[in-house]
Amino acid sequence: MTQLSPSHPRYRSLRVRAGLAAALGKGLIVPEGLIAQGRGETFDYFLGERTIPSARRAERVAAAWIRAARHPVLSVNGNVAALAAAEIARLVRAYPPLGVEINLFHRSPARVRVVARTLRSAGIRRPYGLRPTGRIAGLDSDRARVDRRGIGSADLCLIPLEDGDRAEALRGAGRRIVSIDLNPLSRTSRAAHLPIVDELTRALTEIARALEGPARPSPRGPSARALLSDAQATMARNLLRVPRPVPRGTPRRPR
Repeated sequence: MTQLSPSHPRYRSLRVRAGLAAALGKGLIVPEGLIAQGRGETFDYFLGERTIPSARRAERVAAAWIRAARHPVLSVNGNVAALAAAEIARLVRAYPPLGVEINLFHRSPARVRVVARTLRSAGIRRPYGLRPTGRIAGLDSDRARVDRRGIGSADLCLIPLEDGDRAEALRGAGRRIVSIDLNPLSRTSRAAHLPIVDELTRALTEIARALEGPARPSPRGPSARALLSDAQATMARNLLRVPRPVPRGTPRRPR
């Protein structure tokens, strides 16, 4: 493996990529997951690689919604486990009633075991979803399979990096949906009652931080439409910003 220097301007991004490549070798993620990560990273460039104020407000509202829920459950796929197992564990420590369920599009018994082992190593002892006992109506893929103790009986679902059809099906089944997705145009973001347009680990950390603090009355957050509109407007401004000129003498990148 190439040695990564902390002085590299893209050090964090390179570490994430190296971690995902290792996760692919272990069977934690699938090749399609690498494509999804690259797409998400592009939207994070547009966002400025930071948590914008409207997303921070949404994350605080999400914490209040999780506290108020009867049975909140966080859905975890391979990419989520590979990218954010530590952040998920912090979230569960901050609010132990939060359930965690494994749900995979490319599902096999071996891959479920790898995801479960990753979560347990991070401190999540009893994830749901190892042996699904129910289905979400309207879905034909393996993502329809759920655990009746988890998403099957949840009233609120926190769905990071989710497929749009499943987000829509969960909402249609009466779940309150909180999404984490860097693409404000995705079906997942548009299906959510509370769309959080932010990078996964930043969002989970902010929600955990809010849950670690004292309980407060649920803040009146902006509407889903307002959150998505603000994220799109931020990206548009960043795309239209005139870049600084490259100083003379700066060597060109080799072609």
